[in-house]
Amino acid sequence: MSERDKGTIQTITPSESQVRRRQLSPKERAWEENTLRPALENSPERQVEFTTISGYPIRRLYTPADLPDWEPDRDLGLPGEPPYTRGIHATMYRGRLWTMRQFAGFGAAEDTNQRFRYLLAQGQTGLSTAFDLPTLMGYDSDHPLSEGEVGKCGVAISSLADMEVLFDKIPLGNVTTSMTINSPAAVIWAMYLAVAEKQGADWKKISGTLQNDILKEYIAQKEYIYPPEPSMRLVIDTFEFGVKNTPKFNTISISGYHIREAGSTAIQELAFTLRDGLEYVEWGMRRGMDVDEFVPQLSFFFNAHNDFFEEIAKYRAARRIWHKAMVERYKSKNPRTWALRFHSQTAGCSLTAQQPYNNVVRTAIQALAAVMGGTQSLHTNSLDEAWALPTEFAATIALRTQQIIAHETGVTNTADPLGGSYFVEALTNEVERGAWDYIEKIDAMGGMVAAIERSYPQREIAEASYRYQMAVDKKEKIIVGVNDFVSEEKPLEVLQIDETVAHRQAERLRNLRAERPKEEVARRLSALRKAAEGKENLMPFIYDAVKAYATLGEVCDAMRDVFGTYEEVAIT
Repeated sequence: MSERDKGTIQTITPSESQVRRRQLSPKERAWEENTLRPALENSPERQVEFTTISGYPIRRLYTPADLPDWEPDRDLGLPGEPPYTRGIHATMYRGRLWTMRQFAGFGAAEDTNQRFRYLLAQGQTGLSTAFDLPTLMGYDSDHPLSEGEVGKCGVAISSLADMEVLFDKIPLGNVTTSMTINSPAAVIWAMYLAVAEKQGADWKKISGTLQNDILKEYIAQKEYIYPPEPSMRLVIDTFEFGVKNTPKFNTISISGYHIREAGSTAIQELAFTLRDGLEYVEWGMRRGMDVDEFVPQLSFFFNAHNDFFEEIAKYRAARRIWHKAMVERYKSKNPRTWALRFHSQTAGCSLTAQQPYNNVVRTAIQALAAVMGGTQSLHTNSLDEAWALPTEFAATIALRTQQIIAHETGVTNTADPLGGSYFVEALTNEVERGAWDYIEKIDAMGGMVAAIERSYPQREIAEASYRYQMAVDKKEKIIVGVNDFVSEEKPLEVLQIDETVAHRQAERLRNLRAERPKEEVARRLSALRKAAEGKENLMPFIYDAVKAYATLGEVCDAMRDVFGTYEEVAIT
């Protein structure tokens, strides 16, 4: 980064062709001369330049001059039809509202089960499960590396016994469940399927989403276990297993959310997420799978950040890019493959510990952008999440925010209500153009795995994050209550998770290991280890192991023995 660039907001210059082709109408020229010029002479604008939160420059006025090559039939289309700019369903929310999911998970399985049942009683329409750090890293709760983290950032799940408690009295055949788990995703999913089977649910009918996105872990969140090659093998194993056994379950949620939380711009979030998606498609095809058979089970997960119009443009551009890639790159014939479906979550990184009630307002605006952008599923963050896991009170307000948007604002009455806006259409075009630029650069590197190994996306995100923080430090970007409009406030009452959770988990694991059939567990873990050394799909072996009550850590260790572990090369 040059000295000149340090401390300035990242500015994305509009393409030269766009500037060159912007020809004003006689009426707009007259307005600039007769109305605008005197107004600026009398009262200058507040800033020299206005930008999106990502640093994209915004004009003071958008007119047909900003859409010189825009063709409504080609670029906008109609809802439920290619290129899906206006949404993937013909009636959008007039037919069915988005699934309302509140991320929940803390303590031991019984604690989260109680929160699940409370949220369902309050009108939540889908479950979303957060796991604690030991679970995310493939360690049992009593492992030495788990100390101090058990149940703290999500629910502790170490075995099928825990999963049975987590979904006690929750019929999995009637509720959709999202699980935010990545490196050990195949193991956690196997436990979930075992619980569904015990409940008598039909695997062919159960629905939900497994995050299972290992590429964004290397890029942003860093909760990986194995090197990229065996990690990708596990992901494709779940695709293959899902096509055959769980056709209504999304076997991956390709996540831009954590890329944005790491500090990316909106365009970087979009580009890296979609290029991750293309990487998964290509690996699946190399396995011998038909693109129109497994891609309909791929879904996406985007951030809903503060810049209202930029976020809406991002979602609209995402659908257009995915449709183009599926048809032109992979020759898909199935409309279900073309249509990008996504979950969204309001921006955790935008929440402030200072003046936390401001977070209610931020979350409402972010959620509204996701809805205006056509999301299929939505989680709204709670006001206290910059402090701790949400209390029941805060989670309820977050859920009510979605319900008010759905039933009181009127924004669900028509599809893509901002479609045709000069500003929104021009911004959608520019976000799409910027994303394609990144995608083409990654293609030239040999794909996303190769780009990750060169630290390309990691470096781009780090630089964007630095530039934004410098803008905040210089008050070029204002965060209310943080770098301006600061005031004193009373501290919040927060949810506390103490060490009793770890003690309960340790005791539960001791009892489990004493009571289960030891020889059978050892035999099934040995079979998994041997399969990992070959090329078989590992899901059946993982499923067999967890059904015998092999623990999460034992199953992950069996694969660690074969695959090894990954250590990231430092970015310099």
